[in-house]
Amino acid sequence: MRIYLVLFLLIPTTLLAQNRKKKDYLVTLTTAYGPMRLVLYDQTPKHKENFIKLVDQKFYDSLLFHRIIPLFMIQGGDPNSRKAKAGDPLGSGSIGERIPAEFVPTLFHKKGALAAARDNNPEKASSACQFYVVQGRVWDDATLQKQVERIQAMKGHVPTDEQKQVYKTIGGAPHLDGNYTVFGEVIDGLAIVDSIAKQPRDEMDRPVKDVRMTMTGDWVKKKKITKQFGYKYL
Repeated sequence: MRIYLVLFLLIPTTLLAQNRKKKDYLVTLTTAYGPMRLVLYDQTPKHKENFIKLVDQKFYDSLLFHRIIPLFMIQGGDPNSRKAKAGDPLGSGSIGERIPAEFVPTLFHKKGALAAARDNNPEKASSACQFYVVQGRVWDDATLQKQVERIQAMKGHVPTDEQKQVYKTIGGAPHLDGNYTVFGEVIDGLAIVDSIAKQPRDEMDRPVKDVRMTMTGDWVKKKKITKQFGYKYL
């Protein structure tokens, strides 16, 4: 009887796991400039699990995009930004242990990439909460080659020919590849990234007018995500 009971208990768990594989966690990041939808990569499980946990805990709600650099990226997630006053320096806040780097050569800093911020630790481990979204720029052959040389000097990941083509058409920030963990991407709302990146900023690259965020997440069927947003799963 015990064997049958164990098998009976395992069936719902197995079905749940199979059902979860058919779904993905869709993040909606909302600011005064509109919503962005993001997916998180399965190839970076530590970062994905951590980000889902924080979104479910409402950790990011009311935090700021505290650093914006046009044609580069917008950064947020500093817990110190929740009650920050105008002029307060931001960017050093954290909530605990760093996350080990998860560098995957096929995941790169194209426009819309979601990546983990970090300090200058030698392991290149990620902040447990701060992140950035790439705006980047479009590169031509000459300027991209200079970026490749910069990447080689930094011992990062040199983009493949296919990735170079993306950098020359869609754009991005190639010099960050292999030095910061990319763990997701914006699949809807790239124009919102552009809107935030062009806001007036002070000498510390903080927006003059606060850009606050809220985040929600929901498990959605992958087929629905593909149909609605055109995102293709590998």
